[in-house]
Formats: sequence, structure tokens, C-alpha cells
Amino acid sequence: MARVLLAWIGKTDLRAASGDAAVGAGPIAHAVAEREFDHLVLLNNHPGEEVAPFTRWLRKKTKASIVLRQETLSTPTHHADIYRAVMEAVAWSIEQYGKRAKRTFHLSAGTPAMAAIWILVAKTRFEAELIESSPQTGVQTADVPFELAAELIPAAVRRTEEDLARLSGGFRPDEPGFSDIVHRSEAMKRLLHRARQAAGTTAPVLIQGESGTGKELLARAIHQASPRAAGPFVAVNCGALPRELVDSEFFGHTRGAFPGAAADHQGHLGRATGGTLFLDEVGELPPDAQVKLLRALQEKKIRPVGGRQEVPVDVRIIAATNRDLMREVGQGRFHEDLFYRLAILVLHTPPLREREGDVGLLTDQFLARLNNEARPGGIQKKLSPAARNHLLRHPWPGNVRELEGTLWRAFVWAHGPVIDVVEVREALFVREDTPRDAVLGQPLGDGFSLEETIAHVVRHYLERAMKEANHNKTRAAALIGFRSYQRLKQWLDKYGVEA
Repeated sequence: MARVLLAWIGKTDLRAASGDAAVGAGPIAHAVAEREFDHLVLLNNHPGEEVAPFTRWLRKKTKASIVLRQETLSTPTHHADIYRAVMEAVAWSIEQYGKRAKRTFHLSAGTPAMAAIWILVAKTRFEAELIESSPQTGVQTADVPFELAAELIPAAVRRTEEDLARLSGGFRPDEPGFSDIVHRSEAMKRLLHRARQAAGTTAPVLIQGESGTGKELLARAIHQASPRAAGPFVAVNCGALPRELVDSEFFGHTRGAFPGAAADHQGHLGRATGGTLFLDEVGELPPDAQVKLLRALQEKKIRPVGGRQEVPVDVRIIAATNRDLMREVGQGRFHEDLFYRLAILVLHTPPLREREGDVGLLTDQFLARLNNEARPGGIQKKLSPAARNHLLRHPWPGNVRELEGTLWRAFVWAHGPVIDVVEVREALFVREDTPRDAVLGQPLGDGFSLEETIAHVVRHYLERAMKEANHNKTRAAALIGFRSYQRLKQWLDKYGVEA
């Protein structure tokens, strides 16, 4: 297993290399003198001529390989720039040395802001040992309690919130139609860039993504930013249409067309003329309805049920589905011609677990909304640090919709002004009926990670044991077959499960 040290090169390190006896060996050289590492990944924001002597000096003190990553920071305390550089460096080290490599982050080298980001990344994203060093105490493992990290880091990051907004393109873009899409992640920035491009055209759009990822919100944004914004936006849940009324719902009907048709009825296509028709869960449409919809889109005409004349329609189609429509076409469950009619511009909404940095933003937005909607005189509530970090670590299989519902429940269950981790745990849905194949039947390759799968299973049972034992470690240890609570504590720490 490779041993990798990641650290920022600080002023003290440069002074040590220049022979300044007052600073001793410096944090990085001190670390490699007392501990063995196979690889050093050093992040540097100093000029090359200043750091070159340090690198030559350090190579004489260690057998480890040294990789120097030149980084550009607005300032040495700019949290957003530091965070981006650290995330890229850690990801690069995983690619180079493997996921099983033992990673160590050095807190003493660099600025306090750099140390804060190492703590944030170690506690929320990548498992790593944190170390600190000084001439007086030597090199030691830094024991940073999870709750302390949760309290410290958000406060530090908030100091550069305006810079983060500028760098990310803003949490709430100014473009018409996109003001409700809160985001910071690169995945969402790429999506919204393409969505803005799509908004300026009249081409059909197909939005694919898991349930709860905001497909309708994106569709409305595209409509509102489009030349058709003044026209209607008609949303249709294709999965909720009664099979026997599909024709009437889409194309309308005339009075007396069938029993109960007491008056003329304008269908969805007619109501959406001049605007946008949003077909949510379009993959649920029955085959005969798919054929009729295709014909209407091709000819831009419809005939209401019971009508004798065709009526022209002018609509833009935005369709959405959580299914793989290409696979549905291959298996004969979706009309191929309709697919190619709808899938001109294709957008993929990323799941929340892939939206780096967005969970915290969405949490703040939903919580602010709940506080604003509280009855007059109601208690204004906030999340405890442990509760916030529990939300940040949750995988969110139900995506944004699950996050919003969870916060709503936790807000209601909390009696006082602070929503604690207990209320958050109780508000989360635990999937006890997960099918066996969800773990044992996963396809290999294509991003599959045995370590991540095992870690997911371990965290699941650790959390269950702690919950069922009412957080009594001795009892929880017995529930999962551990002979001592000390071993349980080691596993809780290793897999990031709150005690």
C-alpha cells in the first residue's frame, strides 16, 4: 500500500531550506524525517525560483518521489481557490497511486486557511490522516473532532462566499429562467451552460436523469429563457394519464364525443400552442399514444376526439424521463421514431451525490424557506454542526426531493431552535428492504469500486446498530458481533459514522 503525503509548501519550509536555524527543519522535512512516505505531493503557490532550492534540498532528505503541483491562488487565504487546488491534487493522487493508498494531509505547512481546507476534505470527502509538526512536539497525528471541524470550516468558508459565487458563476444566475436553480458544482455549471444554449433555440429537448434531480425545474427555466417565454408552459405527467383518456387529454374532444363529454375540451397540445409542452416521464406513454403523438408533432396538426377538422398547433416539446430511452427503444418499449423526434438536444441532470458542494447550498436554501414560512412567532431553527455533516455525508438516493423532504421533517420534529443530529437521523428514510442484487448484482467495470461498495455496506450496518442501541456503544458492538466497544469505535472513526 503506497504511503502518500500531501502538503502545501509554506514560508517556513522555504526558510528551512535556506538555512534559517530559527525555524529548524520546517514542517515538510520534519515529517519525512520522522515518518516514511513513498510519495510526496506538494502544492506550491510561490514563484518557481523561490521553491526550486527547497525541492533540491528536500530530495536529499527523503527517498520518496516528489511531485510539485504549481497552483495559482488569489491570496494564500482564499478558501475557494485552495479548496479547488486540494480537490484536484487529491483526485490526481488517487488516479496515480490508487484508492487504497494511505493518504496523509499536513496541517502545519502553509497558511491556516490551507489547514482548514485539509480538515474539511479529510472529514467530508477523502479519508486521510491529519498530521501536525513542531520542533517542540515532533510529528503528531492531529485529532480533530468531527463536530469541531463542522463548526470551524463553514465559518471559514463563509468569509469568502462572495468570491465563491463569482468563481462558480453564481449560486443564482441572473439569466431569465434560471434564477431558482441553486448550484455551485461543476456538474451543474456544465448542465446550465448547455441548457442556456438550448433555451435560445426552438429544437425539442430531452432531459434524462434520476427521480428528484429537478428535471421539471430545468424545463421551466429553459422555457422562461426562450423566445416562447410569453406563451404557456403546460406540464403533463405522462405516467398519470388514464389510458382510455390519453387521446382526449392530448388532442381534446368535442361535446358529445363520448359519454360524459358535456362540453368541448381543449387538449394539452392545444393549450400549449405558442409555448412549451413539457412531457414528464414520457417513457410511461403507452405505445399507441406514442404513435399518435409522433404524428401530431410531425404534421403540427391535431384532430380532437369527435372532431371533423384538424386544428394546427405550434408547440415546443421538452420531454423528461428517468428511464434509459435508448435501451427502451432497443427492447421495443419506446417508439424509435418518436425517440429521435424528441432527442434533438439531450440534457442529463446529475444526481445530488455528484454535485460537489451543492448539498450545503440547497440545505441553507430549504432551511431559510422553512424559517420564512414558519407561523408568526414560530421558532427560527438552525442545524447543529453534527446534523449538517450528517446531511453532507448522506448519499441522497432520492436526490434534491429527498433532501427537501428530510429537512422539512427534521424542522417539524425539532422542538427547540437547534435541529440536532438525532432529528436528522429520524427524518431520513432508511431503506431496509434494499434488494440483495443492489449490492451483489452490480455490474463490474465502468466505475465499479469494491472498496466503496464494502464501505457503503459497513456504514449501513454501523448506523443501524448505533440507532437500534440508542447510541450505546457497548450494546451496538454486541449487535454486530464485536467483542468490545473499543473495536466498534475504531470502525466508527474509520468509516465516518457519528457516535
